Amino acid sequence: MSLKFTVGDLTIHRIVEQETTFLPALDMLPGLTPELLAENRAWMKAAGALDDSDTLILAFQSYVVKTPHHTILIDSCIGNHKPRPLRPAWNMKTDDTYLRGLAAAGFSVGDIDYVMCTHLHVDHVGWNTRLENGRWVPTFPNARYVFDKAEFDYWTETNAKTEVAPFVDSVLPVVEANKAEIVHHDFAIGDHTRILPTPGHTPGHVAFTFGRGKDDAVFSGDLMHSPIQTRYPELSAKFDVDQAVAAKTRRSFLERYCDTDTLCCTAHFPSPSTGKIRRKGNGFVCETL
Repeated sequence: MSLKFTVGDLTIHRIVEQETTFLPALDMLPGLTPELLAENRAWMKAAGALDDSDTLILAFQSYVVKTPHHTILIDSCIGNHKPRPLRPAWNMKTDDTYLRGLAAAGFSVGDIDYVMCTHLHVDHVGWNTRLENGRWVPTFPNARYVFDKAEFDYWTETNAKTEVAPFVDSVLPVVEANKAEIVHHDFAIGDHTRILPTPGHTPGHVAFTFGRGKDDAVFSGDLMHSPIQTRYPELSAKFDVDQAVAAKTRRSFLERYCDTDTLCCTAHFPSPSTGKIRRKGNGFVCETL
């Protein structure tokens, strides 16, 4: 399993916290029919994306990108000690898998300059904070945490109505510690890191593009969860706040990167999780290297 890639002047590491069965394909993708699943079952299983009971297999991971100037962590996964009663595999977790993975890649929490969140869902913000003497403190003490303003505003409003646990324990403590950068779409870090708006999954969902003068790599977040969504971009996940917008955004993103040299780094595709976007019929594939 490849955990390290080099593209242009970037080095990219995958930090995998879990890679496991998640939800039945027909449940997670409401537009998927049993017939379409049957047509695609063989290659999905061969790709490690589907198990024998037609349950999707997903990776839950961060990427660490080393540019010539910065060390940037994208999406901070699930986290420890977080009350997540609806997801037993995530609830009050205490394992050291994630921090061991970070160390194996050669990084300590103090080495990270920026933490960038594609969106603020539970499995993308978990390690933003850790429990210290009963308080949630930023896990990466030297980092600035980058949150898209539309995304941050959406969850601020949602949380004001009904408490959103991941926002309370994994986002607000970062803001209170004065470590947050609430940014617009013109945000950039040097000449290497930019934001690409990709709404649909959440209102302020963004992808991040890296490379000097061109997109050597793009980190797509939850724009797509499973390889079958590249083949059929109209298949949105049930978690997408606006499934129609998500489908439109997904096709536009795949068209943008199709037949380019840009390395597409997905949040949840099974290992190796990365590849180049190529056309296939009326859809696309993410061809692993």
